[in-house]
This record gives sequence, C-alpha cells and structure tokens, in this order.
Amino acid sequence: MKVLYFDCICGISGDMTLGALVDLGVDLRWLESELGRLPLGGYGLRAERQHRHGIGGTRLHVDISETRHHRTFAVIREMIEGSALADDVKELALRIFRTLAEAEARVHGVDVEEVHFHEVGAVDSIVDIVGAALCLRRLAPERVTASPLPLGTGFIDAAHGRMPVPAPASLEILRGVPTAPSDIRFELTTPTGAAIIKTVADGFGPLPPMTIGKSGYGVGSRDFAEAPNVLRVIEGELRDGGRRTERLTVIETNVDDMSPEAAGYLMERLLSAGALDVFFTAVQMKKNRPGLLVTVLAEEHGVRELTEIIFSESTTLGVRTRTVERISLPRKTVKVETPYGTVRVKAVERDGRFVDGRPEFEDCRAAAAAAGAPLVVVMDAAREAARRELARG
Repeated sequence: MKVLYFDCICGISGDMTLGALVDLGVDLRWLESELGRLPLGGYGLRAERQHRHGIGGTRLHVDISETRHHRTFAVIREMIEGSALADDVKELALRIFRTLAEAEARVHGVDVEEVHFHEVGAVDSIVDIVGAALCLRRLAPERVTASPLPLGTGFIDAAHGRMPVPAPASLEILRGVPTAPSDIRFELTTPTGAAIIKTVADGFGPLPPMTIGKSGYGVGSRDFAEAPNVLRVIEGELRDGGRRTERLTVIETNVDDMSPEAAGYLMERLLSAGALDVFFTAVQMKKNRPGLLVTVLAEEHGVRELTEIIFSESTTLGVRTRTVERISLPRKTVKVETPYGTVRVKAVERDGRFVDGRPEFEDCRAAAAAAGAPLVVVMDAAREAARRELARG
C-alpha cells in the first residue's frame, strides 16, 4: 500500500506543502499546465533550490501581480466548480476550502457561505490549495499520515488585526489533531497548511512501519536557528499487511417518539446521501420509554449533509459527533463464472494473498431467481469458483 508521511518538522503551510510535493517528484510544468484550467490569472510559479541547516529542498514561489484580493467561499467554490479541473481534484480542493470556511465561520460567527477569505482569498493561497490537491491526486497515495504539528508562538498581523499564534482559525481546524510544543516565535502551522493536512490525513503519529521510497522537502520562508524550517514528505510502502486506517466521523442521536416507518425512511435517505453505515440500537430512555439510538458512520466531508437529513427526517433536536479510526483489510472484487451465471465476489487480502471470497448477495439472489435454484446452492457455487480463481493468483 502506497503511503505518504508528512513530517512536519517546523509545522506546515500551503507553500511548503506544494514545495515538498514538487520536490518529491511532481513535475512543475505539469502542475502549471493543470493550474491553467482554473479561471485565475495574474500569477506565475517559480521553484528555487534552497537550504535550511544544510538540508536542501524546494522553495515554491507564487509570483502574483494582483493586490491582495478578498473572496468569499461561495466565489471560490464557483471558480473551482466551473473550472476544467478533473472532478477528483475539484472534490479534494473544495473539501480543503470548506474546512477553512467552517473554521472561519465559527470564529467570526457568520454563515459559511458568507465567509470572506482575506489572506486565503488571494491568488497565492488558492494556487497552494488547488496545487496541493493536484499533486496529491497525481501521486495517488492510498494512505496519508502526519506527525504531530508544532504551532509556534508569538503574534501575527492579519487582516483582522494583531492575532496570537496559533491563529484562532488554525485552532478551530485542528480540533482533535495532536500538536507538538515549540518555542519558535513564528506561525509555524498556518490555517491553509492546517486545512490541507486535516483534510487529507488519515491519522497522526510517528512514522508508520514502511519500506522507505522517495522523500521531498518543502522549504519555508524563514531560516530559524532552532530547527530546519522544512516540511518533509516521505513516500513508501506500508508493512502492516496492507491494512487501511481511515479517520471517520460517527453521528449519533437518541429518539423515542418516531415511528418505525419513519425510521426506515431515515435510514434509506442517509445511505443514499453517502453514509458508510447506518444502524439502530434499542435503548431504554428517560421516563421508561423504549427508544432508538441512531448511529451513522460518515466521511468527514459528508457530516454536514447527513446531519441536516437527520434533523429533517427524524424527531431529534440534537446530535452528537465524534472522530473514530476505522482499520480495514484490503479487498478487491472479482467476477466468477458459475453454472447459474456470473457472480461478483469480494476477496480479502491476508499475508499478501487474496483469500476468503465472499459472494455478493444481490448477484446470488438474482442468479438463483433466474435459474430457479436454491440461493444456498448458488452461493456455494460462487465460493468454490472464487477459491479456484484466487488460487490461480
């Protein structure tokens, strides 16, 4: 399994992220060409080789001709959605911007759509975020992890005035993310950098067990005496049997005044909207009322929509959320031929081999109905065909 590890030695910013990914091997000319799909002008990219404490890396400059421009989240979203970028790049870039917008909205007490980006609304920050999305889709890691983030200390001058480090927006973004102490009087982790890593990282911690491949260094603007101001990105192959660890969100609520029919419809709506799993648990609530615990497992970018569905389709007045890690075995789907037709089988990888073929129920049901055969016979035939197919490798 291909993994990228972000070693945030002196924090993370948008330009350091882009520099590290270019240093890792993303071609600068390709990146410039892809960024040209955005309806955005007045800038140029320039890569410069620099050193910090003897470590060489790429300092990525976004040379701009416009003055600082304030754009709302709605304007930036329209710009990205209306561009010629690939759909998966649009999706990732918009998730990063939404992470920023939701943090700014909480800090300033406004609606997400009304958030005015100041520093982040400028061309260089848009290029940093969209460029990072392009590079990550180009490198196509199956998992991204990162070290705890040093934040820095002191004060910065921003559009809203003098702010403490870390900036309030950064703190909002980094809820639930481990940080590391640092006495460096500088903003080491910027809101843009925080939004990128919070959005793309599946987990935070030490370097995972992996076979090291390439590494890239993104050089920051300052040269600190205390530590090399670089962001290191390490590419490698995981040595944990290929297990995938994802950071997901659990949404929960208790209801005791909802009909079974409405509960079933709620589950259908949630699954149709992208929930990874939905289940009900019988619970005993106050006043001795039997009720339901509604549990929804979701990717972070879908929490807002799924929460709105819960509010509109159930009787609850509030929900709880928490972040969890899901560890899953690698799997693939193969098609096998049986005497009753073609059936898809889910194969699970263990110890480097795909084993344990599990027939897709819907395929087996359709095949059984078409052939007039018992369902259990069709499923047994699919398992046997899968064993033969997987044994051939």
